[in-house]
Amino acid sequence: MRLLIQNTPGVAEACRQIAANPTESFRMTNRANTIAVVSDGTRVLGLGDIGPEAGQPVMEGKALLFKYLGGVDAFALSIGNPGRRPSAEEIINFVKLLQPSVGGINLEDISKPKCYTVLETLRNDPEITIPVWHDDAQGTASVVVGGVIGAAHHVGKELDQLKVAMLGVGAANTRTAYVLEAAGVPLKNIVMADSKGIITKDRPDIIEQKDYDSFKYDLAQKTNGEGLSGDFGNAMEGADVMISASKSAEDVVKQEWVSKMASDSIVFACANPIPEIWPWKAKAAGARVVGTGRSDFDNQINNSLGFPGIFRGTLDVNATTITDEMCVAAAQAIADIAIKKGTTDKYIIPAMSEWELFPFEATKVGMKAIEQGVARTIMEEEELFKMAEEKIKYARDLTQSLMDNKFIAPPI
Repeated sequence: MRLLIQNTPGVAEACRQIAANPTESFRMTNRANTIAVVSDGTRVLGLGDIGPEAGQPVMEGKALLFKYLGGVDAFALSIGNPGRRPSAEEIINFVKLLQPSVGGINLEDISKPKCYTVLETLRNDPEITIPVWHDDAQGTASVVVGGVIGAAHHVGKELDQLKVAMLGVGAANTRTAYVLEAAGVPLKNIVMADSKGIITKDRPDIIEQKDYDSFKYDLAQKTNGEGLSGDFGNAMEGADVMISASKSAEDVVKQEWVSKMASDSIVFACANPIPEIWPWKAKAAGARVVGTGRSDFDNQINNSLGFPGIFRGTLDVNATTITDEMCVAAAQAIADIAIKKGTTDKYIIPAMSEWELFPFEATKVGMKAIEQGVARTIMEEEELFKMAEEKIKYARDLTQSLMDNKFIAPPI
């Protein structure tokens, strides 16, 4: 009996070159186009702490979106221990050990404040030379700010003059506040509130927990320039924009609060599956532009408009990190697609089906990385756009071919 032995001719030479120069792994393996979606299942959208096994379908869905919308190869890694969720330190160590295999890390559905500790520790660790990103924070922020830019353009208001009321001081709104600032909205013009009311620099519970939630403490010192206090209704009075990332329930945001906002007001109620205020109620109360996280209403504020294109551009220039300025570049690209087509009250942000967004967004993100000096590969804008467009189109065509040939089932 003869045994057929299959091998990989020439692989030793690639190994030798990478051993001599580890950065060659980005050129000689698929690392440059591969990311890991890492989660512990402690904060799965709409479901809460359901654990890594139960969260795995969400992570696999995320990986599919990365491939189809961004041409990025992603694999889902839900991590944990039997009967115990991993600590922040364990997640950090896991990512550090994983680094040689991937070009980037997408942290997903990790509870607060553990998600802050993991993200900031990894982003500031000199041993981490690949981008680490938390989609529930930076991803949400990029798309929300894209919506704000598009809506502000539509109603004729300047970013630096906007008064913004934000309900919820979790991962999403915390990073959204900082990205709004990077986009041109002064933090002093933003008023934030949690379940206890408006956050202020002298609120005792915030001071007591400043080491537990340092970002909330920082924002309490820098936002709310007028020194407002009380419930969220006070924050909304005279506001141009309302952004809520809070409890999924009816009437968390009251119609009477919306009615006291400025003229041509913008309301983004992002909780799923039930937004904090139904769109028709916000409209009846006087809001001009309303967005939610749902696909069955106008102006869907969805992370899928951000992460595929952002990672495409980040990977194509082999960036070492994803900065807030890169998030702003993505937000502006998102808004520009809608602005170029002509915004309306019902269209201030594109839909996922507008696939031309993703190579355009990738290009703007990659060029910003080059401008900021965090890119290891330098190229011209036209070349970067062509590369992104080809990779994304290939992924979409491949998916369509697999469906046409019945290797995979079409979406239901």
